[in-house]
Amino acid sequence: MEFFYNLGIYFYFLGARVAGLFNSKAAEFVSGRKHLIRRVAEGMRSRGDRDTVWFHCSSVGEFEQARPLIERLKESAPEKFIVLTFFSPSGYRLRKDYRFADSVFYLPMDTRRNVRRFLDIVRPSIAIFVKYEFWYNYLTSLSQRNVRTYIISAIFRPGQIFFHWYGSFMRKALRAYTVPFVQNEESRRLLAAIGIDNAVIAGDTRFDQVEAVCRHNDLHSEVLECFISGYGAWVAGSTWDEDEYVISRALRKLSGFKLILVPHEVRPSHIRRILEMFSDYSVILYSECAGKAREYWKESAEAADILVVDTVGMLSRIYKYGSFAYIGGGFSGSGIHNILEAAIYGCPVIFGPHYGKFQEAKDLVSLGGAFCISSWKELVPLLETWLSAPESLERPSLICTQYVESHLGASDKIMEQIFKKG
Repeated sequence: MEFFYNLGIYFYFLGARVAGLFNSKAAEFVSGRKHLIRRVAEGMRSRGDRDTVWFHCSSVGEFEQARPLIERLKESAPEKFIVLTFFSPSGYRLRKDYRFADSVFYLPMDTRRNVRRFLDIVRPSIAIFVKYEFWYNYLTSLSQRNVRTYIISAIFRPGQIFFHWYGSFMRKALRAYTVPFVQNEESRRLLAAIGIDNAVIAGDTRFDQVEAVCRHNDLHSEVLECFISGYGAWVAGSTWDEDEYVISRALRKLSGFKLILVPHEVRPSHIRRILEMFSDYSVILYSECAGKAREYWKESAEAADILVVDTVGMLSRIYKYGSFAYIGGGFSGSGIHNILEAAIYGCPVIFGPHYGKFQEAKDLVSLGGAFCISSWKELVPLLETWLSAPESLERPSLICTQYVESHLGASDKIMEQIFKKG
């Protein structure tokens, strides 16, 4: 099976190179790895003799889970040299200048040669992977080098390869973790059933991250405040085409709303599609207002039904302006985006049907703080109720804030165990 795994890695990269001829994301994935080992060596020159801690995240969502640990570590042990790697182009592109990491790279593909060269250069004393990162050659090589290796905020399900007869070689990779920090009891029990009995239930570090963002949220946007103008507004965050279609159809049955739409993709072509889709409404772009004199956009912003935020990096702070939120991704195979960013502000959340991989979504649905829809027709009654009777939001709002508050503390638990003194 190891042979087929390594062959699969080569074919994966070959497929990405072919796809890159037609797809910009695949092209970025490939180009980002050109001369990568050389760039890693150059990036490590400033380390000197400092101790190295390596964090690896797949993409932006996993980075948000690693972030509380990275920032706590930089505060408590600034002498540590922190290396941060990403598998996806979106994660690297958005966080390549992250100020709490000393060096940020793409992760070289998981071939034996790449792994040997990468670890020879980086020489981590501790390696920390996030949630779903199970790279066989990296993990087994770290184990052979006696590097303390952890996975944080991990979650396991019966359908994963580790729990089938053909997954024995990947179970070997799991045993490389000094401690797997898991989110729930089910994950701990699944690991124990295959002989991995050192898992610790620590919870999900994303709760700590969204609480920190909320606590330090200093966003005061004239544009947003003018757009709302005393009305109750709702936020649709990280939306894709399917979400935008559902919202546009539902809005045909409504009037008197203020929607802040923050799409996942802000490419000009996607923004044009949004403007076409919502052409029956008064729409204004954030970029048309931000940085310009108020008199040029004030009247348009106040009169608009929809404000499209066509810039990145603001969403987690924008939720404070919403009375409730629609979270995108639930109509695609990848699943919903981070609902905790909205829930921390007491925003009840709505999303599409693909949320089964997200424990917090399942929890909040069962508690009554989140609501799943399978079509635009199911969205209409929710919007009608919440827009016409804001008091109906009080209970689900309280459920959301109490849920997040009750799950804080995972980062401190993990930090204590990994970096405890003595």
